[in-house]
Order: sequence, then structure tokens, then C-alpha cells
Amino acid sequence: MSDETIGRAPAWTVQIAIFVRRQLWETITVRSALPKSQRDVRLDLFRGLANWLIFLGHIPDSILAWFTTRNYGFSDGADLFVLISGYTATLVFGRMMVERGFLIGATRLMRRVWQLYVAHLIIFLVYTVAVHYLAHNFDVPHLMDQFNVRNLMDHPVETLGEGLILKFKPLNLDVLPLYIVLMASFPPVLWLMLRFRNGVLIGSVLLYLAARHFQWNLPSYPAGVWYFNPFTWQLIFVLGGWLAVGGAHTVQFLVRSRAALAVSIGFLIFGLLMTLAQPIPLLRELFPVALFELFTPNDKTNLAFYRVLHLLSLVLVVVHFLPSHARILSSPALRPLIKCGQQSLEVFCVGVFLSFLAHVVLELTSDGIIGQLIVGVAGLWILTTIAYYRSWSKRVDKSAHHEVRAAKE
Repeated sequence: MSDETIGRAPAWTVQIAIFVRRQLWETITVRSALPKSQRDVRLDLFRGLANWLIFLGHIPDSILAWFTTRNYGFSDGADLFVLISGYTATLVFGRMMVERGFLIGATRLMRRVWQLYVAHLIIFLVYTVAVHYLAHNFDVPHLMDQFNVRNLMDHPVETLGEGLILKFKPLNLDVLPLYIVLMASFPPVLWLMLRFRNGVLIGSVLLYLAARHFQWNLPSYPAGVWYFNPFTWQLIFVLGGWLAVGGAHTVQFLVRSRAALAVSIGFLIFGLLMTLAQPIPLLRELFPVALFELFTPNDKTNLAFYRVLHLLSLVLVVVHFLPSHARILSSPALRPLIKCGQQSLEVFCVGVFLSFLAHVVLELTSDGIIGQLIVGVAGLWILTTIAYYRSWSKRVDKSAHHEVRAAKE
């Protein structure tokens, strides 16, 4: 409908026509904004970094946690992992929906959910058996309570049933269930996002605010709620998707803005000082008590808004100083991180298990700084080895598949 035709139509039809035209234009814009299939190495780099940070941060009572971002700002590896997961899921399955239809995209997405669920069950079983075995055979019974598996031993059938529906989770096995829930609920969200990306983002913000206000969360077993509240953490996941379907182009002016860069750097410095003020009393004196209490404790369960701002500030700074064509991205020094990002699921699952083993090794041997550093480096080496092996294995399988197909033809 042309502008001249719209001008002669009744007022109510004009509004409908304008709305439809805007939505059609937004749909075309969203589809054209989806990047080509070329892989952005930065996504792999920072997804690998997130996995490394999660591994180091999950080793309790060690100096290794000081090598993670959680001690230097409001957000940490989990926030980064969820944001990149939303971005990559939208790239992969959004393009599939655009090119092959909703049914194909949705079923492929749910197949990925099934893979995540199976991976969670495997690590769940291996993890709980390992905790039980080491606790009883090396006389460290407190591990049962420390890693939240005592109830599994007291009520095995009931607890396993609750574990199957993701209500029961041992310590440090919270991120993957969150990812499963977010991905399982994503097909209709993605369909809407490809048509009304801004409307979906607004809805996500409203759900986030309502969940925080009304304290919505999913129940855990045997008591309590999910450590990562899916009703609030969905905001970061949707933000990642929104950036993938054109939001990144919308806010491109912020990346080029010196004022936005200065504000982002300022907020990162503020987050650094505020976070360090908790273990360092001298720094605490820099802030008024009322201001300090606003950020203490750092609300991770319900995703405090300052965590989101901190993550977005970090993203803006990184994108500004590290464009996709930066030469450093091809540096051999970054290859281990990139490989770990490319094989993210395997690295994440192994990393969770290794963090538990690292804690046990330190407790049974020596928990000195040297021992902690050795365990940390060894764990990162194992994760990198797993990533390179999986990458090689997939290439072999792909080559064998092509050979078999060629032979049949």
C-alpha cells in the first residue's frame, strides 16, 4: 500500500496498514541482519574463556578464583556463557527457521535440547557417584554435604526422580539445567523474535521485572529454589538473541561513541572497586554505607540489574577494542581458548567434573598456593586436550561420512 493510498483510507485502516508495513519491514530487516554462516572467532574465544572461568571459579576455597572475573566485577563467566549461548542459538536456529521454516528450525533446536539433557544426565551420574566413592573411600564424609549429594544417598529413588526433572542438582551443576530450560522454551520466542525483535526484548524485560518483584522462581529439591532463576536469567539469553537478529546494528552507534565508551569503562571501574571492597575493608571506606549495601551481596540468583549493565559494558568495551578482523584473533596463543569455545559442551561438562576432582586432590594432598596453581594449570590443560581431541574426532567422522556417501553413489 502506497503512502498516497494510505492517505485516502479511513483512520483505523491507516493505523493497521502502517502497523503491518512496519512489521513487514522489521521482518525483512531482521532476516537480512542475520550474519552469514561465517564463524565469528570472538564468540568461540569468549565462550572458551567462560568455560575456563567456570572451571576455576568452581574450585572452592582456592586462590584460583582470583583468576576469574567474579572478583573484579559484578558479572562473571556464567553471565558471559548465557549471553553467547543466546546469540549463537539465534544465529544457528534463526537462520534455519528463515531458510527452511519454523518446523525444521524448532525440531533441530529441540534436538539440541535433548543433547544437552543427555549430557546433563551423564555428568549428573558420574558426578554423584564420584562424590560418594571419594567421600567414603578416602574418609572425607563432609563432601556429601558440601556437594549436596547427601539426600541422594538417603532417598535414592525419590532424589533420582527429582534429578531427572532438573529439580535436584548437586553443587555446581546449575548452569546446564538453566541452559536446557532456556533452550527448550526458545522455539516460539525465536519465531516471534524474527518478526518483532524489539517487542520480544520488551517482553523479556517485563518478565524479568515481574519475576524479581513477585519472586517467581522454579522449586528445587528437597527445598529452596533454583540458584539461577530462569525467569530472570532469560533476559541475558534474549539479549544475546536480540543482538544477533539486528540489535547489534541498532546499537552500533554506541560502539562508536566515545561518551558510551567512557561511561562503560567508568562503570567497569566502579564494579571493580565495589567488588574488591567486600574482601578489602580499606576500599569499603570509599563508598557510603547505603551505596555499598545496594551491591552487597551480589544478587546472582535473581540476576541483579547491575550484573546486566556490567556485562553489557564489558561487551561494548571488548567490541570497541577487538573487532572481528583483529589480527590478534589469529594468534597461536589464543588457539586453546578458541578450541575450547568451539567444543563448548564437552569442555563445560568435563570442567565441572574436574573442578570437583581438583578440590578433592587439594584437600587430600596439599592446599598450598603452589599445589592450587598446579591443579589449575593441569585442569586447563586437560580441558584444552579434550577440545582438540573432539575437534579432530569430528573431522575424522565427517571425512568418513563423506567417503561412505561417495562409495554409495
